[in-house]
Amino acid sequence: MEDFLYEQVSDKLEHLIRSGSLKTGDKLPSIRALSQEQGISLSTAYKAYSELETKGLVEARTKSGYYIRFSPRAIPSAPSAPQRREDGKNLSYEALIQQLQRTQADESFIQFSRSAPSPQLLPHAKLRKTMMDMMRSQPSAGLTYDVIQGNVLLREQLALQAFHWGGKIQASEIVTTHGCLEAITLCLEAVTKPGDYVLLESPTYFGFLRICQHLGLKIIDIPGHPDTGVDLGDLENKLNTYPISACLLVTTFTNPLGALMPEAQKKELVDLLEARNIPLIEDDVYGDLYFGPGRPRTCKSFDKTGNVLLCSSFSKSLAPGYRVGWCIPGKYLQKVIHLKSIRSLSSTQITHQAIGYFLAHNRFDLHIRGMRKALYTQCMAYTEAIGRYFPEDIKVTQPKGGFVLWVEMNPEVHSNVLLQAAAEEKINFSPGPIFSLDQRYTHCMRISFSKPYSADVDWALRMLGKLVRQATP
Repeated sequence: MEDFLYEQVSDKLEHLIRSGSLKTGDKLPSIRALSQEQGISLSTAYKAYSELETKGLVEARTKSGYYIRFSPRAIPSAPSAPQRREDGKNLSYEALIQQLQRTQADESFIQFSRSAPSPQLLPHAKLRKTMMDMMRSQPSAGLTYDVIQGNVLLREQLALQAFHWGGKIQASEIVTTHGCLEAITLCLEAVTKPGDYVLLESPTYFGFLRICQHLGLKIIDIPGHPDTGVDLGDLENKLNTYPISACLLVTTFTNPLGALMPEAQKKELVDLLEARNIPLIEDDVYGDLYFGPGRPRTCKSFDKTGNVLLCSSFSKSLAPGYRVGWCIPGKYLQKVIHLKSIRSLSSTQITHQAIGYFLAHNRFDLHIRGMRKALYTQCMAYTEAIGRYFPEDIKVTQPKGGFVLWVEMNPEVHSNVLLQAAAEEKINFSPGPIFSLDQRYTHCMRISFSKPYSADVDWALRMLGKLVRQATP
């Protein structure tokens, strides 16, 4: 009951802050005064302020009380559906990707391009202890091949985790993989053949584009909206125009836009594709990183016939280097198992068993709650800094989860040229052209806010803003 009350009070105050009724620098009532005003205990009032402090909305000043520190006026407006632009200043697509990957490997750079959690957000000690406990209890762990379908303990724990996104899944329905990209590759291979048409959102994660190219697939894209993702009317028009063999979509916190498709729209999407017998490959890798009150449901939770192939991993939430991914391929289960047996035979037993052990001992929920709070705070800090340091005409998405921001600049600013200038300052980001094969979105960039805000981050964003200002006519 106390938890419910403090959340109610903090939500009311947050609404007043975001609406501008409470402004930066305003002093809040004392804990005792808030307790009396709201009819709550002192401990509940303290927890309400602590929640707002964790989110970066208020600050406690010694012997003075609590003050508003967040300014909604510093938040840039959100872009509409990204506009397609292209010109002749681009490198080849692969050359641009390779250049970006080289700077990602350079630890002297301040990394805004990595779509991965900062090590500072990950439970190092608990993961090490879990690995040691697991190896002591099973001395032969990691020395033998695991079963082809995947580690049994991990699959059992994933089936339990499915409850949070509305799924009713058995361990026997899951196939483990080396990260989410392998899961997506196996699912695409299971439902397509070279020359088939695959529908993707635009802009989309460049890894999807490279997989489709590698498999010899033809890409049909539809624009995504930064708030709600793809428009189902546009999608249906594409289905009527092209012989689409599969759809590959992120419906929860898309990369790079951060959009969250509403639940009703997810159900409509599942029904639309099922009626046409077109498989939906759903990437839910960011699903646990929500900022709202509850985890968004997946499209898979509305699937009644096995037409949705859900893919995910722990690379964004727990341990990127462990390479623990999985898929729930529905009616294509046996095809995916067969393809995995050809490609990799089995997953890495020791890391998959360790993550299963971690989940079994109820440590994941505690970790992910803290990570969500940290990312929410970082999202606001980065967004406010971009609004402060970048030109006034920029637009920035306002994601409800994940850890990437999509920044739309003046149409005359070319992000590839900007990337070169930023590299000289040991700063990198993801330029907009890598998120489409024909290198559209030349005036856009993706910035990851996974790195905790610090003096170095503030300097890098200020410098990046300076470079954007210099490039703006």
